[in-house]
Amino acid sequence: MTPILTVTLNPALDIATAADAVRPGPKLRCDIPQVDPGGGGINVSRVIARLGGASTAFVALGGATGERLSTALAAENIVTHPYPAPGETRESLSVTDRATGGQYRFVLPGPVWTARQGKAVMSAIADAAPEGALVVLSGSLPPGLPDDLPARLTRSLDRKAARLVLDTSGTTLTRAAAPARPAHVLRMDEAEAEALAGGHLKTRGDSADFAEALVRRGAARIVIIARGADGSVLASEDERWFAKAAEVPVKSKVGAGDSFVAAFTLALANNRPLPRALQEGMAAASAAVMTEATDLCRRQDFRRLIAECPVGPV
Repeated sequence: MTPILTVTLNPALDIATAADAVRPGPKLRCDIPQVDPGGGGINVSRVIARLGGASTAFVALGGATGERLSTALAAENIVTHPYPAPGETRESLSVTDRATGGQYRFVLPGPVWTARQGKAVMSAIADAAPEGALVVLSGSLPPGLPDDLPARLTRSLDRKAARLVLDTSGTTLTRAAAPARPAHVLRMDEAEAEALAGGHLKTRGDSADFAEALVRRGAARIVIIARGADGSVLASEDERWFAKAAEVPVKSKVGAGDSFVAAFTLALANNRPLPRALQEGMAAASAAVMTEATDLCRRQDFRRLIAECPVGPV
């Protein structure tokens, strides 16, 4: 299997709970919280482990919260490559309103990094990456790091012949989508794709056209656009595929994207063809929405749902 290194520079200790109702004013009595290690790359490593694969999680950690997060990763037998963060690791809070089923997600900022610290961590990531690895950069960047960090990281990884799998958002995604240094894989959701496209992507074909356009202008060699409950579209230089989402009861959408990236990357590491990798990614995302709060996809659900995520050309 091709080695996998996941990168989480802005991790969080995820706290999830529920209350009878979420409203301003009175004290809200909450359930006993569920506490999990969080952050895009961390979640990818956790799902890879659940699916029977292996990865190393490069994680920036700081302070007492960082120690708690490290302990939580060790409890799940996740191999970590810790890196000292310039401040306390953040926390995030998800509260489910039992009266409506709505989920409220409060995401705190991480510690601020300097430009010098950013250069140092990019060098450390490249040093930690095995030769020829798939390097997954998923989730938000901490404050202070440049929006073009993915392109800079891609250049740093060249000496190891490592390939970047990128799942990000906001201005970092906007910079990544511009012609610069192409990632190997670039994934985004429907709203992010429409913001980049400057208009609605009404059909699967529209999404595939835009994904292909991003490939041709040098954003990435493979571009994936998630279309929510419809499924996901993939385009490369010479392939266009669509995988349908399985019809499942939705309990929480938290972690669906990370579960997709984990299964897709693991399939690539196992030399699966792109249509199969897309199908497995979609099965993992479908499995993830069946779980409560910040939980991720379960292996038995993933295996069962692969057949319910048919893939075909688009």
